[in-house]
Amino acid sequence: MGKLSDKIKETIAEIRPGIIATASKDGRPNASVKGSIRVLDDDHVVFADISSPRTITNLKENPQVSVLVFHPKSMRGCRIWGTGEVLSSGQLFEQINREFAERNIKVNHVVKITVEEAQDNF
Repeated sequence: MGKLSDKIKETIAEIRPGIIATASKDGRPNASVKGSIRVLDDDHVVFADISSPRTITNLKENPQVSVLVFHPKSMRGCRIWGTGEVLSSGQLFEQINREFAERNIKVNHVVKITVEEAQDNF
């Protein structure tokens, strides 16, 4: 069984956007809102970098990442901790790039997060 429960997968699919938290190698934090966050499989989530230079720089320096998906009215959400991998080529990058190109949006990178821990309804 993967790290992402069915409940967490449903939460991510239903609630947009998600908040991505990163930190530089010196520990300077950054939070960025991502409408493109989605589940890739039982152990990975991904998002597209449309305009997130600080997030990408941080992930290249320090791949530790946290994701928060939360709906304030229902008080429903989930939190994910993991390791981010910045992709600028390959099958996954090309697939997501094509999807966004259909909407005339340029994808600079795709970030694939390997989930280390996930918690629902924190």
